[in-house]
Amino acid sequence: MNISVIGAGQMGNGIAHVFAQNGHQVTLIDIAQAGLDKGLSTIGKNLDRQVAKGVLTEAQKQETLARIATNTDLSAGVKQAELVVEAATENVDLKLKIFKDLDTNAPKGCILATNTSSISITRIAASTVRPDQVIGMHFMNPVPVMKLVEIIRGYDTSDAVTKTVVDLSTAIGKVPVTVNDYAGFVANRILMPMINEAIETLFQGVGGVAEIDSIMKLGMAHPMGPLQLADFIGLDTCVAILRVLHEGLGNPKYAPCPLLVQMVTAGKLGAKAGEGFYQYTAGNKDLVVAPAFR
Repeated sequence: MNISVIGAGQMGNGIAHVFAQNGHQVTLIDIAQAGLDKGLSTIGKNLDRQVAKGVLTEAQKQETLARIATNTDLSAGVKQAELVVEAATENVDLKLKIFKDLDTNAPKGCILATNTSSISITRIAASTVRPDQVIGMHFMNPVPVMKLVEIIRGYDTSDAVTKTVVDLSTAIGKVPVTVNDYAGFVANRILMPMINEAIETLFQGVGGVAEIDSIMKLGMAHPMGPLQLADFIGLDTCVAILRVLHEGLGNPKYAPCPLLVQMVTAGKLGAKAGEGFYQYTAGNKDLVVAPAFR
């Protein structure tokens, strides 16, 4: 299958990696060549890890890379696509614009999927004249490792499109779980309030960063504490998802904690910015609590 992936960031390059590794021709699209180069570099490093672990051979790595083309022009990059997966920033206006462009430029029978983690599929689909061919494919991060794909049906998504996407997800080694289109779907409707409550617990001085994460890891068997996970997701993304939940469900319990909003305003966005609840430095895998919380 010819697949185009919009966005070469953390999620987009992982999605391109998995499709290409499983034999699909992929066009990775981003607005800047620098973003594409960085995405390809990340894919190469992740493939190297798979080779080192014996999951892939060197020849399979090279075959995977050879299946990935790049393009900075969306219209050219989707001309031959049978499936497009949009993995741009979690921003409603941006996604609506992208889907309008995809509707104009992608082939008539092409399925248009979004990797959104919270935004209404129905709302996105309404920006096209093919709402029956629009669906959510919410991959988990890191994409090459995590098995789940949350499949979200919009109001008009057809049974045929749903079956195609479910079958494709299974064929690339993922476990698809189909849910309905309400704010946050299942994954983030449950996860984000937990993360927000952990931040609220810190904000109120009930416990420190390391203490909160240790309790959740040791007491609830979470592989990563909620504050470290928030850093990994990106604090700006957490705020964006919580605001979608708050607006979509109208319940004040989904409003982002003031501390979280303040950190995002200050540019402390988590691992990608070098600091969130923890500090991150190249080559150091030890968890170091950020100065503001020591």
